[in-house]
Amino acid sequence: MEENERIGRCVVAVDGPSGSGKSTVSRRLAVGLGARYLDTGAMYRAITWAALRSGIDLADAESVAKVAGEVDLRIGTDPQGYGVTVDGVTVDADIRGPEVTGAVSAVAAVPAVRALLVARQREMIAHAVRIVVEGRDIGSVVAPDANLKVFLTASEAARAARRSAEDAADVAVTAADLARRDLLDSTRKADPLTQVDDAVVLDTTELGIDEVVARLHALLTERGVA
Repeated sequence: MEENERIGRCVVAVDGPSGSGKSTVSRRLAVGLGARYLDTGAMYRAITWAALRSGIDLADAESVAKVAGEVDLRIGTDPQGYGVTVDGVTVDADIRGPEVTGAVSAVAAVPAVRALLVARQREMIAHAVRIVVEGRDIGSVVAPDANLKVFLTASEAARAARRSAEDAADVAVTAADLARRDLLDSTRKADPLTQVDDAVVLDTTELGIDEVVARLHALLTERGVA
């Protein structure tokens, strides 16, 4: 019996807005738990990249859904080196570019795209003994029965500073873009960004990554699944 199977099944759902620390925290937590890692946002970004590549009008939900249903999207779950491909093309860098970032909220709001990807995400979770999943609708939609649900947040200033440092962008421009994405993600009709009642809320404004990871690991230990 593998060590992970001996310890038992564990699903951690990490939600929150951009710049709250979801990705870094989730990857490090997964490494510490000996778990898999799933970045659901990367899946929506990959579909956005494919839609942009196809030249369709992103306001045409039917066309966007058609692209999503036809592409061969693959994403790894190794927290120390996952990769994303679309039709055999590695898109790890491309999906983090400004064009995709500016369009992903619109694509992610298409109900048919969400239905398709949520089904894929649930299937991947079901096949993992231990996994940390991050996104905007994990605790509410994708994995409502997760062992631990976490909602990470931070002040607007902190989030803008972090994201602008990553992208080498102007802080004011980044802050405006984050505010736009927050509004779109929290007000869309299909699976909006939301904080579920049973989630542990952590404000990471004044916390280091290691401290956040340690707090989550402690919570999992208390629940007997670390």
